[in-house]
Amino acid sequence: MQRTLFLIAFSLLMILPASSQGLLNKVKNSVSRELSDNPGGSASQRNSKPAPEPACACNDAVAIMDLSKFKIDYKEISVSMKDDGSMLVRDRVSGKYFIAKNGTTEGPYSEGDPKIKGFDIVSSEESDDDQKADAWLKKYPDFISKSGGKYTLKFGGKTFGPYAQINDFAVTRSKDRFAAVVVENLMITEDQGKEMEAAMNNAKTDQEKMAIAMKLQQQMMQQMSQGGGPQSMQPKLVSNIPGAGYDPAMLMGGSLNSSAKYDDIVVMTPTGIFDLKGNSLLKISPQTASSDKLFVNTSGTKYAWYNYGTLTFSDNKSLPELFNPFLLKTEGKVFLTYMYYSPSRNSIMQCRIPF
Repeated sequence: MQRTLFLIAFSLLMILPASSQGLLNKVKNSVSRELSDNPGGSASQRNSKPAPEPACACNDAVAIMDLSKFKIDYKEISVSMKDDGSMLVRDRVSGKYFIAKNGTTEGPYSEGDPKIKGFDIVSSEESDDDQKADAWLKKYPDFISKSGGKYTLKFGGKTFGPYAQINDFAVTRSKDRFAAVVVENLMITEDQGKEMEAAMNNAKTDQEKMAIAMKLQQQMMQQMSQGGGPQSMQPKLVSNIPGAGYDPAMLMGGSLNSSAKYDDIVVMTPTGIFDLKGNSLLKISPQTASSDKLFVNTSGTKYAWYNYGTLTFSDNKSLPELFNPFLLKTEGKVFLTYMYYSPSRNSIMQCRIPF
């Protein structure tokens, strides 16, 4: 059919006078339309119409990263973020990394490049306390050091510690304040535990195992008497924030959070948000328990939580199809900012909500 139409058009061009070119144009337009509608046409013709914009799109969105410029397929990227909104984009096809922030994209970077190390994520839900503490050490080497099996914290020229264990740690956006849940002493250190375990495995008789167990008990009693007693083995809060000192037992199940409220540290629990003095700031819905992120506005009157690509507010309004929500301060105002993919622009866009 297509070939026949082209032959007709060509024949008309040969036999009709110039005044009949209008009819020729109509035929050519008809052919073009048929090609565009034909499933057998080219891929660019079949997919010329982009997908609709997501429901979270805003009129004043700012372009963060033009994927066409870097020849990156949106379906082939993975994204990780910092609390300041910096975005690390990995192209799974090439294995290269790009850092996008404030509309500027830098890269490509290769695996192991120092510039992408800051995007390593530390899980506050790590079950092994020693691994968790070492993870904080890796992420905050400017503030945490380890010597003799214990951890020392340094802020503003002051030293805190040493501590046998770090259970939780948070630093404000401005990097001038911190809070940590620590344990001064343990009944048995990690090194002692490994030593005793190896000795038990090598013991050949029950008598040898009994002797090892008694030695371990003596060491534990000695450490308790020299380390400040049972009180030194209880978790406590240390901070350079004046007045900070909540009781961890009172806020059981809570965790320190420096990204929920702009440039501040709060305690998140399954039922509410507290300041570092233990005062309740907001009660939260049980639905937020499984959320990836939770945000509190500056006045402490409302909150929002992010889960599976949807940002839901405490007034039950929600925005779907977005990612990377974070708090941003500009011109003296705090905004809850998020990103989404724009099919029409093939770009990652950013929206801001006064918060």
